[in-house]
Amino acid sequence: MRKRKIWFWVILLLLLFLIGSWYGYRYFSNSEIKQEQPLKRVERKNVKLVAVGDSLTYGQGDEEKDGGYVGIIKQKIQNKYKKTTVSTANYGVSGDRSDQILARLNKQEKMQKDLKNADVIVVTVGGNDLMQNLEKDVMMDSQSKIQSSVNQAQKTYENKLNQLFTAIRKENRHAPIFVMSIYNPVYTYFPDVTAINNSIKQWNQATEKVTKKYAKMHFVSIYKVMSYGQYQTKEQRQQLIQQEEKINHGKVTQAQLLSIMGNKDHNLNKYISTEDNFHPNHLGYQHMANQLFKSMVKNNSWEFVRE
Repeated sequence: MRKRKIWFWVILLLLLFLIGSWYGYRYFSNSEIKQEQPLKRVERKNVKLVAVGDSLTYGQGDEEKDGGYVGIIKQKIQNKYKKTTVSTANYGVSGDRSDQILARLNKQEKMQKDLKNADVIVVTVGGNDLMQNLEKDVMMDSQSKIQSSVNQAQKTYENKLNQLFTAIRKENRHAPIFVMSIYNPVYTYFPDVTAINNSIKQWNQATEKVTKKYAKMHFVSIYKVMSYGQYQTKEQRQQLIQQEEKINHGKVTQAQLLSIMGNKDHNLNKYISTEDNFHPNHLGYQHMANQLFKSMVKNNSWEFVRE
């Protein structure tokens, strides 16, 4: 009799164990299936793009007066995503350095509000920070002195850039941010003046390094397309260098720079405006927008809402 009771409890416990194991398996299997299922993404009907920055965001040099790349990128988005309507807000001011952009952001409530409501944010920054340094350095005879000066200025710039990006992220933690590089507006005239070329490349590397510290922030390089203009092959650029060596012998003077900036009829780079021979013309802004759009299509979280 006692043996029967023992067997009864053994069988009962075994059944309970098997039943519990079966329910446990079903529960965890379903949980794993739910976790593996991607969230459904629904295309936005309305996209708000907010552009922040300097003269490249303002659209300086754009003969079409359409806000430079901002007007162009709006149309490109709507052409590709037929069901999407795009609204833009342009907070570009010519001549602004990184700290001046930040000062505007801290003061302007409308700018803060637009950033909060943005689905995608685009930033142009850094050109004026570097220009402030290069204006006094580019005439130096010593390459090492120029390099030392740029290195010192770079540290200050990176700190300012961190402050600006942190402030933008404080307003909006979710929208992807696309940060554009700077370019060399006089490359076609001085293709082998390493003081300018190396400084701009180093500045872009600094911007990209800071950009990588932030989630959903993407660096967009426009250096090659805007610096080289229509001279995009190595052979074409080598010809430019050979021509420049005969004329300038790898050096640049202040008089030469002023002469180029003052030429209102022609520029060797077809993407640069003859208004000031520094900023992009409408064709240049189209090429900038093309580079930006490639990155936006690749990193397209801005185009969808999650359900």
